[in-house]
Amino acid sequence: MSQKLSNDASPTIKSKAQLIAHLDKGSKPKSAWRIGTEHEKIGFCKAKNKPLPYDGPCSIKAMLEGLQRFEWEPVVENNYLVALKRDGASVSLEPGGQLELSGAPIETIHQTCAEVSRHLREVKEVANEIGAGFLSLGFRPDTKLEDVPIMPKGRYKIMRDYMQKVGTHGREMMFRTCTVQTNLDFSSEADMVKKFRVSLALQPIATALFANSPFMEGQLNGYKSYRSRVWLDTDDDRTGMLPFVFDEGFGFEQYIDYALNVPMYFVYRDGQYLDASGKNFKDFMAGKLDVVPGQVATMSDFDDHLSTIFPEVRLKQFLEMRGADTGPWGELCALPAFWVGLLYDQTALDAAWDLVKDWDEMERFDLRLAIPKHGLQAPFRNGTANDIAKRVLEISRAGLKARANLNAHGESETVFLQDLDRMVADGQSNADRLIAKFKGEWGGDVMRAYTDCIY
Repeated sequence: MSQKLSNDASPTIKSKAQLIAHLDKGSKPKSAWRIGTEHEKIGFCKAKNKPLPYDGPCSIKAMLEGLQRFEWEPVVENNYLVALKRDGASVSLEPGGQLELSGAPIETIHQTCAEVSRHLREVKEVANEIGAGFLSLGFRPDTKLEDVPIMPKGRYKIMRDYMQKVGTHGREMMFRTCTVQTNLDFSSEADMVKKFRVSLALQPIATALFANSPFMEGQLNGYKSYRSRVWLDTDDDRTGMLPFVFDEGFGFEQYIDYALNVPMYFVYRDGQYLDASGKNFKDFMAGKLDVVPGQVATMSDFDDHLSTIFPEVRLKQFLEMRGADTGPWGELCALPAFWVGLLYDQTALDAAWDLVKDWDEMERFDLRLAIPKHGLQAPFRNGTANDIAKRVLEISRAGLKARANLNAHGESETVFLQDLDRMVADGQSNADRLIAKFKGEWGGDVMRAYTDCIY
């Protein structure tokens, strides 16, 4: 079985310049750009529609054990089976037992969708055997926070305790939300900056298109994307729209400055997560962190730290688009298609930048505030978010056509935008349709989600 190695084997950090160079190593020629897709799913036991516990006949552990028949290799932490890996991809646990696929870096959306489809078929086979199912919703529809089982991963206990000190919805984020995200490459610092700015400005539009979390504790919660609402009050130090990204002169160094000022969560040493919550990473770089006296932070420590920062778009050695609720099978392919069309063709990227470059900080912020509640109907300038979404989809479609990646049927990657095209044509996201079902054919019974919203 595999286990995470201690970070003290990694090179020590000697200067900020080393960190800047670390991000810059992510720069790749266009021929090497890849697509990474991650998505989470809410598991439940079909007998009573209760959340999957970690252990037992219908459980997360049983899922991970069953999936190993498909050549997934186990990963353990403190004798707990907590993840699987295979060919550059992984299956892992979120704090409340959400099951996540982190896909391998691959070249086309056709390959992405094949990867997602293979994973969901494997999950469904094992889930059916143990009496489990998985929901395609961005927020648990009925389970109360206190009834969500806690997964046995050391970092999650530290996060859970710290979340209470810095916001009111942090634990909601950890235990009741589900997302789908796309990870994309850049060719240079200048390319990163342009992609970062475009994707930050348009992240609320993606949230509106993929809004899929209108339920909470058995009722309508008053939002189209309650998952996105939760992020508004999770931890202001490490979340948000990062207005400094639009400042003149922004680049790798400015993101490093931001990251170094985000409070820490933990230090990983000898198989254990040590609580460093609220402490300063710059002190760690100077060997002054009391949790590990005299030790100097390593590059692996810094990568861990970057993974605990949660803005709407996150920079590592690639860019992560983090604004979408998880959704039905086809929309797990639509999200990477949406962003690849916008960011991986230069003409499309230029057009997207032209669309958003005159939006000011307050407009971007107000749109981010309005989208969780109003979705595609959120007002923006003289129109709505849906008007922006139509234009953005046109740009994305043109970018995907220019990539000219065809499947065996001669279809381009634009085929994966069809669900989104229908949404903007009707001005309705999944959330709007689910609200109508709840008020109509479901008769106010949110438990219908366990049959209508299952993978």
